[in-house]
Amino acid sequence: MKLLMIYCDRFDYKTSIKNLESEESYTKEEEIKDALVAFIQAEEKDEENIKKIETKLIKNIKWATGKNGIKRVVLHSFAHLSESKAKPEITKELLNNADIRLKNANYEIFQTPFGYFLDLKVDAPGKSLARIFKEF
Repeated sequence: MKLLMIYCDRFDYKTSIKNLESEESYTKEEEIKDALVAFIQAEEKDEENIKKIETKLIKNIKWATGKNGIKRVVLHSFAHLSESKAKPEITKELLNNADIRLKNANYEIFQTPFGYFLDLKVDAPGKSLARIFKEF
């Protein structure tokens, strides 16, 4: 797994191009303020231990939100951090399970549309621990 976390004063997205035929077609646009945006890429090797990977993902997000003093998280599937990719259904399940677990821990969770290229606007301050990369 590759995980890039960026604390954003503001994160905007808008659906642009659907790239997975299995996903529903729709248009969505959203603005989220004061959130940790988790750019997540599950890799092929993660498929064997997806529950372990899910737990590490949750722990890293909780740590980073704690360091930034927030409880708002955007989960964003970002298949551009590695050449290796898990199957789309595995990645989607990982995101949905992380969503549920974080909500159960009193986090406010947003998920970007899965299976779409998005137009993004990222307003991220230059402060310590506003950008964190993890590989596990």
